[in-house]
Amino acid sequence: MREVLQVRFGEIFLKGLNRPTFLKMLVSRVRDAVKETGGRVWLSDSRVYVSDMTDMDEAIRRVTKVFGVHSVCRAIEMEKGDFTALCDQAVELMRGHKGSFKVSARRSDKRYFMDSPAINMEMGGYILERLPDLRVDVKNPDVVLSVEIRDMAYLYTHPIMAVGGMPVGSNGKATLLLSGGIDSPVAGWMIAKRGVTVNAVHFNSPPYTSERARQKVLDLAKILSESLCGIRVHVVPFTDIQMQIHEKCHEDYTTVIMRRYMMRIANEIARREHSQALITGESIGQVASQTMHALSCTDAVADMPVFRPLIGFDKSEIIEIAQKIGTYETSNLPYEDCCTVFTPRHPATKPKMDIILEGESKLDTEALIAAAIEGSEVIQL
Repeated sequence: MREVLQVRFGEIFLKGLNRPTFLKMLVSRVRDAVKETGGRVWLSDSRVYVSDMTDMDEAIRRVTKVFGVHSVCRAIEMEKGDFTALCDQAVELMRGHKGSFKVSARRSDKRYFMDSPAINMEMGGYILERLPDLRVDVKNPDVVLSVEIRDMAYLYTHPIMAVGGMPVGSNGKATLLLSGGIDSPVAGWMIAKRGVTVNAVHFNSPPYTSERARQKVLDLAKILSESLCGIRVHVVPFTDIQMQIHEKCHEDYTTVIMRRYMMRIANEIARREHSQALITGESIGQVASQTMHALSCTDAVADMPVFRPLIGFDKSEIIEIAQKIGTYETSNLPYEDCCTVFTPRHPATKPKMDIILEGESKLDTEALIAAAIEGSEVIQL
């Protein structure tokens, strides 16, 4: 008998003949997650298991952040032949609980000498005899004691819900425009949840933005890296581009032109990273640069799809997800962002392309972009 983690997956079940590929990837991601706890990971009979970890609670915390994991159970693994021993262990698991319970058995091994209804009845009666303060409620119990008869027997209560989704790396690669705000980390997390490997681009504008602002973004990337299986961040110097836009372009158009240069640079970095798409945290109408007119102007300079998972969300919904994934407090730190540098008093909400192109004609676009990319710092988290 020993305590193990039983890791369950959801959507992977739908993958048919491709399921083994997704399962192999999920096992690899779980193994990476628990590596520092010394856990041993293996796949058996539609479940992933983790054993021999030095810190059970830390292993649970890490595994619940792995995309592709639906839930985690802290289970007792036993030989299945001695049913009385299983019942004794069930009593120990239920000891200390109050109110109602039910036994929910699942018999994957169809050769087992008892079927699932019989296990429920016999084990439930055994528990009631020894813990008379409990009562059975099969419709709305306070506690469900789960029993799975597989190669071994597994008993557990209180499954811990995980993030779900698909294993990172199973659905291509994309590049996230990562600011220090609330929205972009959430956007990157949501796309990664669908199995996409994510790298990031951050635009830095010293001396108008501080070292603390830069570190804030790296801290956000570090938080994301637990679920994203690591993340590479390109920190791009953006001061010179912003200064030239501010000096040479129509004041009301500086924000949309700045965003177009960010898109150009991110597009080139994405191409070098072999990404198939860009990701932004934009939501329609949230700020002047996120009107439908402005978004169409920024998209015009990208030659790959731009994913905007938050496009229809309001701010309270985005904040709720940020709190759930652990980025909200860091995003809320009051350090400046390059997007707030040289903000016009009356930014254009319905920008006209002829005015944008006129402003950009005054800039040496190729040289500015090349210099920014050449001066980038790449940080692997």
